Amino acid sequence: MTRIAAIDCGTNSIRLLVADADPATGELVDLDRRMTIVRLGQGVDRTGRLAPEALERTFAACREYAQIIKDHGAEKVRFVATSASRDAENRDEFVSGVLDILGVEPEVISGDQEAEFSFTGATKELAGDEKGAERLPWKGGGGRRAGEDYLVADIGGGSTELVTGRDTVQAARSVDIGCVRLTERHQPSSPATPEQVAAIREDIEAALDLAARTVPFAQGPEGAEGSRTLVGLAGSVTTVAAIALGLDTYDPSAIHHARIPYERVREVTEMLIGATHDEKAAIPVMHPGRVDVIVAGSLILLALMERAGAAEVVVSEHDILDGIGWSVA
Repeated sequence: MTRIAAIDCGTNSIRLLVADADPATGELVDLDRRMTIVRLGQGVDRTGRLAPEALERTFAACREYAQIIKDHGAEKVRFVATSASRDAENRDEFVSGVLDILGVEPEVISGDQEAEFSFTGATKELAGDEKGAERLPWKGGGGRRAGEDYLVADIGGGSTELVTGRDTVQAARSVDIGCVRLTERHQPSSPATPEQVAAIREDIEAALDLAARTVPFAQGPEGAEGSRTLVGLAGSVTTVAAIALGLDTYDPSAIHHARIPYERVREVTEMLIGATHDEKAAIPVMHPGRVDVIVAGSLILLALMERAGAAEVVVSEHDILDGIGWSVA
């Protein structure tokens, strides 16, 4: 076994996974998994630069993660940075800061690379998932079918990655819609007005039009050629799922591989649109750093389900971070 550390630095959050990896099988055994909201992408859509305070928040998290990695004795470390650092004019400042703290250079990957890591992380363990439906009528059941097609959606802070495939990626596209980017662009109030929601939806639909040129969304009838399982990743999706499941506390084991019907996603999205800031903050499973961006994130998920004709979304707690980890293994 090899002890590895994987870091995923996105627009809204930075996350760490320390795990023991079997190089022969790629199996990961988690030792430490954590997330810190640093909002690295603060203002990037408007200014094209990483803000000094956003860099300092990110470097503070890196210093904490460096100590955790050292304490666990990880032999290999891989740091991957995504949308915000791709877009920033001053990303060299970010790269040099991370290198000084962690001793590894962050890889500022393309949207296509991000999509491939997300696909691998989300679907690798679906084979053999035998979760039953005993807790809730839409929870789990059946596992992955041989040759099953997936549409994986990783809804991040600055971008959304969409990828189709079976055992490997067949088509992928990254588009510049994310919960932070759309929130900063349209500044929705709490509650959001119909005009604000319509403006956000217009941006989402335009981005999905662009993505559809590369990634096929259309679903065939159940069990027919072209039907796909929609797998949703990242904080917006898992938060919507936690609310839909009625959880009193955020429980990754309950959320992981939960199947949330379209109607529940629509109901949760409408509730969030109509909620005040305090009402959203009071939701037990709501991370404080997601309160102001969750409306945009839930609207992306809802629009995607409508475009894909998806009756449900399978929610995965494993995503790009696990894909990075498996690449190290």
